[in-house]
Amino acid sequence: MPLRTRFTEVFGVEHPVVQGGMQWVGRAELVAAVAEAGGLGFLTALTQPTPEDLAREIARCRELTDKPFGVNLTILPSIEPPPYDEYRRIIVEAGIPVVETAGSNPEPHLPLFHEHGVKVLHKCTSVRHALKAERVGVDGVSIDGFECAGHPGEDDVAGLVLIPAATARLSIPVVASGGFADGRGLAAALALGADGINMGTRFMCTVEAPIHDRVKQAIVDADERATELIFRPLRNTARVASNTVSADVVRILDDGGGFADVRELVAGVRGRSVFETGDLDAGIWTVGQCQGLIDDIPTVAELLHRIVAEAEDVLGRLAGRVVASA
Repeated sequence: MPLRTRFTEVFGVEHPVVQGGMQWVGRAELVAAVAEAGGLGFLTALTQPTPEDLAREIARCRELTDKPFGVNLTILPSIEPPPYDEYRRIIVEAGIPVVETAGSNPEPHLPLFHEHGVKVLHKCTSVRHALKAERVGVDGVSIDGFECAGHPGEDDVAGLVLIPAATARLSIPVVASGGFADGRGLAAALALGADGINMGTRFMCTVEAPIHDRVKQAIVDADERATELIFRPLRNTARVASNTVSADVVRILDDGGGFADVRELVAGVRGRSVFETGDLDAGIWTVGQCQGLIDDIPTVAELLHRIVAEAEDVLGRLAGRVVASA
């Protein structure tokens, strides 16, 4: 039995489970598997070098599934920004039903998407940013706790506080993100007022994830302590896997260095190399604290079925424990 929530109703999917956009990972084979299993998967637009490449990846995904999936569009300030207008045009022309935005304010992107019936799920790391996203008109927010992989913001608020703080003040669907890897987490997120969960690291550890098996096994073998927070002195914190490169980045910045001193160490091409070659020390790669909860590499279908069944079991058992007072 699917778990029906406001999220599944608004975004048109079977299960309240999202595979968020992940650079180098959000590709057709993974996204299609998530869609086929009843979740909402996101292709990562900027993994594709050009808008035309994104169009081809959308077509490849449609060859693998006829179920709905979305596209992540991460909006970052840059001296030479990607051609966002062209990426948006490709998304709209392809009839993509949902876009996940992240990074900067999504407001400039909303008119075109909403004009064409595209729903927008915006990723936030604070209640204040989530409230602003609601005000400008997004259809839902994904709220990232401090446990998350990638950029957790600078407030250092964990999900146990951040999720109920957000759901108490928002009227649109809220997806809980950061630290989720199993059905217990889904049940907890629902108990905290969320309408679903977003998982990245857990989906990296599936058969269909397009990354090297050595990376998947490293996640299985790691515990919750095996991450590093880089860029703290630059107020651009990112949670990544602990390795020789992330340790060097932390040391250089703690010693007073600037971004120019670590630029080559954190280059995206080096991180991509980790996923392609399985050399865990080739560069920086993103992973969350929930790796401490991951101990296998199932198919996406097996994982989604397990998560939903476990969440239903947990919720049922908890309901049975509660004794109403006279």
